[in-house]
Amino acid sequence: MNFFTKPSALFLAALVAVLGLATSAFAAEKAVADKSAKPAYPLTTCVVSGDKLDGNSDMGPPIDHLYKVAGKPDRLVRLCCKSCIKKFDKDPAKYLKMIDDAAAGKMPAKDGQTDHKH
Repeated sequence: MNFFTKPSALFLAALVAVLGLATSAFAAEKAVADKSAKPAYPLTTCVVSGDKLDGNSDMGPPIDHLYKVAGKPDRLVRLCCKSCIKKFDKDPAKYLKMIDDAAAGKMPAKDGQTDHKH
């Protein structure tokens, strides 16, 4: 006896198509959100190290770290390397304040601060 009948095969194909559309819609929505957040990001240097985020350094392209706290909106934090993620996560309030100050125009001429050397 054939396990898959025509109706169950059609249902399965429809389910796969719907899930594929939902996944691609979610991915498209996330890409739009990411693109809109990046131009608005107020710093041109890593908030932890002070290194430029232009992608021309030894560190490669910047790392977009999404900082999440339950009940609050997610925050984009652009960092120069993975080791800066660990340092950011040790004191996120300190670095988020620096990002907020930069967005409000309160940062000095030098964007980030130097907490380590590469």
